[in-house]
Amino acid sequence: MEEERSLSLLQLMVNEGLVPSPEEEENRKIVIEKLKQIVVAWVKRVAWQRRLPKQDIAASSATLLTYGSYGLGVHGSESDIDALCVGPYFATMVDDFFIVLYNMLKSRPEASEIHCVKDAKVPLMRFEFDGISIDLPFVQLKVLSVPENLDILNPVFLRDIDETGWKSLSGVLANTQICRLVPDLEKFQSILRCVKFWAKRRGVYGNLNGFLGGIHLAILAAFVCQCDPHAGLSALISHFFKTFAFWPWPRPVELQDGTLHPTLNPTEMRLYMPIRLPFSPYEYCHSNITKSTFYKIRTEFLRGHNLTKDLLKFDFDWHNVLEPFPYTKKYARFLKIFLSASKQDELGDWVGWIKSRFRCLLFKLEEVQGLCDPNPAEHIDVNISDPHVIFYWGLQAGKTNAIDIKSVKDVFWRNISTGYQGPFGKMELSIVQASQVPKSAQFDTLSRKRTKACWKMMDYHQRRIPIYSQHVPQYIVGYVSTNGDPEYPSAGV
Repeated sequence: MEEERSLSLLQLMVNEGLVPSPEEEENRKIVIEKLKQIVVAWVKRVAWQRRLPKQDIAASSATLLTYGSYGLGVHGSESDIDALCVGPYFATMVDDFFIVLYNMLKSRPEASEIHCVKDAKVPLMRFEFDGISIDLPFVQLKVLSVPENLDILNPVFLRDIDETGWKSLSGVLANTQICRLVPDLEKFQSILRCVKFWAKRRGVYGNLNGFLGGIHLAILAAFVCQCDPHAGLSALISHFFKTFAFWPWPRPVELQDGTLHPTLNPTEMRLYMPIRLPFSPYEYCHSNITKSTFYKIRTEFLRGHNLTKDLLKFDFDWHNVLEPFPYTKKYARFLKIFLSASKQDELGDWVGWIKSRFRCLLFKLEEVQGLCDPNPAEHIDVNISDPHVIFYWGLQAGKTNAIDIKSVKDVFWRNISTGYQGPFGKMELSIVQASQVPKSAQFDTLSRKRTKACWKMMDYHQRRIPIYSQHVPQYIVGYVSTNGDPEYPSAGV
């Protein structure tokens, strides 16, 4: 019976499109191989620009390391590919990655919608390649040649890396170590697919909204696999919910790797759910969890436990566990967050910036009214012509039903007005009743792909300044747009 439960869950994942077809898998492998060839050609070009000796140019190399859902083998048909570009000591981010490699990608017919995200914690290029979305950050290693089968956990390669480089590396390091530490990789991949799908359906997936991100769920799933290495899939899912429904937070969750780790005090760091990264220096995962989202995550863990504690009941059905969260049945009132921009290609920046500041809005709402459920799902009103995104956050009955929404907006607007580089869009906050939430938004937690932030490349009709190689003065490596003012080059390339 337990085996039957596991097989029915695997079939459900296939039916929901969570498992890509063999053709889609092969297409992704081809894309990765093409991108590897491009970065190898890129690094040879940069070595030539640097006037390195011929033998060094011949020996120089770079590679790509995948991470995120693709790197862990839990991607779906619609998933992006996260791939880290690992370059040698002479390749720089500012000149070589964001100019030379950008121009090489732009010349490829497979590449489109190439954007640079330069001011993020992890700077990266974001683009489509053969129809697949790619996020490509960069790290520089202090070596001449980066081997294709690079062992990124080898300390020889990790010396003298700056802070930005460590942030770029963190996803790859976490993925690599998780895959090494789980007793059965295939079981781990299956349980992680399931709990990610559950978290999205129940509205507790999304780090920017104060919920669990992909890395948090990966470590929690790996922890359960370590605790019960011989269990089947259905038993592991049941164990997952039981473990974390009754976990004594803020006791940290950490994977066992046979070493003693330095003690960090999660209380001092004010973490509700400390989850430790599985590589040196063993810091905690970045988290935006607040009082409200902590309450909802624990409630959902407990619900999952209650529904899976007896898998052998004759009427057990996985669809009950994975039922979408019924927002309009749970909440009578919602905070409606309406974000718009004058152009579609400016909306991604604007929404991405606002989402990165959602924690401030959550804190303010908790202060003035009590618990809040920041549904991560994004919605569009077909009756509105301007490019826009709408969020509906559930409001629990709290201190008062009369929220001074103007003061909330004023505080939040001051927060988002500081540091934003792009054109400001509009933001409107209002309180609406459950009956005013459109039906398309009442149970929708998965249907729409989320808006990602990116800096749009500047219009090529604008004046552009050629950038010459420092080492081969007559060689142009790319162009910088000036927005009409040659003294102040923009971030666009």
